[in-house]
This record gives sequence, structure tokens and C-alpha cells, in this order.
Amino acid sequence: MARKAKTTEGADSAENAGRLKQIALTYKMTRRTDSKIGLVVAGVGIVTFGVLLAIGFLINHPIYVGILGFVLALLAMAIVFGRRAERAAFGQMEGQPGAAAAVLDRVGRGWSTTPAVAMNRSQDVVHRAVGKAGIVLVGEGNPNRVKILLAAEKKKMARIVVDVPVHDIIVGNDEGQVPLKKVRTKMLKLPRVLTGPQVTAANDRLRAMGDLMSNMPLPKGPIPGRGGSARPPRPR
Repeated sequence: MARKAKTTEGADSAENAGRLKQIALTYKMTRRTDSKIGLVVAGVGIVTFGVLLAIGFLINHPIYVGILGFVLALLAMAIVFGRRAERAAFGQMEGQPGAAAAVLDRVGRGWSTTPAVAMNRSQDVVHRAVGKAGIVLVGEGNPNRVKILLAAEKKKMARIVVDVPVHDIIVGNDEGQVPLKKVRTKMLKLPRVLTGPQVTAANDRLRAMGDLMSNMPLPKGPIPGRGGSARPPRPR
């Protein structure tokens, strides 16, 4: 029992240390693009605690309300820190190849994402997400070339999943495009028209079709041996 208790305590300590280290790394990364994050988070905590403490004195319960104010101040600081860190992360990712795929991975539960289902020689790429809103194709790259990729992929989807709506999004800051930081919000606002089993069935059909990576042709010919030459056939 004592060994189990020590093991549990050691695991908890390591987990807490890992979380603190992750928070510190997130703070450092965020501060590169948001130099005021420390002042803003601290200000939110102080104001929240101060307001609730003042209310506590007014109602003659400063201790109880002060404890509540401390907890709410920590919660408010965590929320503000998380939002500003997410905004900074989007700012650092924007314009980099594959940024949209990273955003799709953060959309939330109920969505199944497949990066790079279509790509051209210019590195314009289309990613796919499937959820209760249907199929969402997210393209990033040159808008004119991406439109061609999206049209071809939508045509392919129409042959495979006839009864599933297909939406398309082009990532960018121009008119008719969706900024990277708003892609998740755009997807979550889409109307949910499919049930869980329908989403599963659509995913199964798409996986049976394969994606860009699985459909890449493998080189033909004999498998080279350790020395780099082809292995001779065994005599019958």
C-alpha cells in the first residue's frame, strides 16, 4: 500500500510539473506576438478579485466572498490567457503550409479530419473534415488554383456520398474567404443534418476510397538487398 501511495504521489507530481512546464512554454510562445499578455491577465485577476472583495465588505461577508472572488479571478485569468494564447497561435500559423490542417484537428469532438486529400504541384492543398454538418473541404493556397482543386474534390464526393452535403472553405483574408482563426467557428455554425450512424457510414465510404497519401503509387521492381542490389530469384 505504501509503495502504491508513493507511486501515485510521484505520478501526480510529474503530471503537475508537466502542466506547469506546458503553461510556461505557452506563455513564452504567446508573449512573442502578444507582449502585453502578462499585464492583461494580471489586470483581469486583480479587478475580478477586487470587485468581489468590495462586494463582500458591503454585505459584511468579506472572507467568504473573498474566497469566491479568488477562485473566480483564477478562472477569469485562465479564460483570458487561453483566448489570447489561441489568438497568438493562429497568428503564428497563418500563412504557413498545413496551418488549416492544424486548425481542423482542434475543431472538437464529432469531427473526423483527413489532411491533404488533394494537392497540386504548386503545394495548394485541400483538407477534409466529416461531421454532423456533412463534409467540409478546406483549401489553402492560391485562391484560383484552390477553387479548381475544390471543384474536382466536390465532384468526387458527389459520386461517393450522394446524400451528404458538401461545404467548401478557402482560407484567406480576402473577400469570400475565411480567416484561419475563424475556420473553426465557421464549421461549428454549419447546420447539423446528419445523425451519428450517417456520419460513420460517410466516413467508411470515404476511407474505402482512400486519400492522397494512400493512393500514391509505390515504385515497382525488385526489392533491393542490404548492399543496394536486387536480390536474385531463388532456384526452383
